[in-house]
Amino acid sequence: NKIFIEEAIGAEYGEGFETFRPDGLLKVDVDFLNDRLQESFLQRIRYAMKPDEAFGLIFSWDNVVADARALKLDAWKKLASEEGKDIPTNGVIQRSMLHADSHHVLHKVLQWGIRESELERLKSRLTQLYYENLLKLSAPMEGLREWLDALYTAGTPCAVVSCLDRINLLRALQRMGLKKYFQVIVSEEDGMESIAHRFLSAAVKLDRKPSKCIVFEDDPRGITAAHNCTMMAVALIGAHPAYELVQADLAVANFSELSVINLRRLFANKGSTFMDLQKQIIEKAPPKRKLTIDTI
Repeated sequence: NKIFIEEAIGAEYGEGFETFRPDGLLKVDVDFLNDRLQESFLQRIRYAMKPDEAFGLIFSWDNVVADARALKLDAWKKLASEEGKDIPTNGVIQRSMLHADSHHVLHKVLQWGIRESELERLKSRLTQLYYENLLKLSAPMEGLREWLDALYTAGTPCAVVSCLDRINLLRALQRMGLKKYFQVIVSEEDGMESIAHRFLSAAVKLDRKPSKCIVFEDDPRGITAAHNCTMMAVALIGAHPAYELVQADLAVANFSELSVINLRRLFANKGSTFMDLQKQIIEKAPPKRKLTIDTI
């Protein structure tokens, strides 16, 4: 389970993931998806009439759809209570507990001095406490339902990505009344190894090329993963302060600051390639023939 694990960002050099097809193994990467997921002629006509349907929106579960900070911190507090330990009230320490690997937190942050034989039991119990808290979750992030309702009216397809298993994720969305807004779900069963791979999987399921997708994140690592996938990134200020989210294409304090027209403005300068990073193509020239002079 990856709830209390710091996942890799992924797609640092545009690489993707491998999937199986009846005709063999298929390598799916960023360039492949941007090249293959092109709009057909009829789709281009439809998107010209309804431009909001051309985009694909990808929402991260943690602190974007649901307040995962409260769920994780409460799980840590319950675990500490069961083990007769105390959780520091220092904000810096609590923040590192929410974003670091549980192995690192137990040994380096909390310094409980536990044996290696007890480590797996505590990690398993911590995950169990998180899922127990998840069953009590009934309210999404503030303003999210209204924002999703506006997107639903505009016909913009949405996806939610999470490291939770599909059953618990669907049940949580059902309790919060958000299930109908997400046409695509990427969960633990998809087997993605990094944050970027999860975003690419969502783009495939949305049938939108990555360069036409917008990721809603609250973590700088997630924003970096989105940009590695050639996606736009909208940052939600909260878990991280605004100065840590400057690399995002747009940063908002809550969803009430957004409107559907903002999505078009994000791609307003998409056609401009001035000062953009380009891949260098090296042409292999034939080796030059060396001239030798016989001095004898």
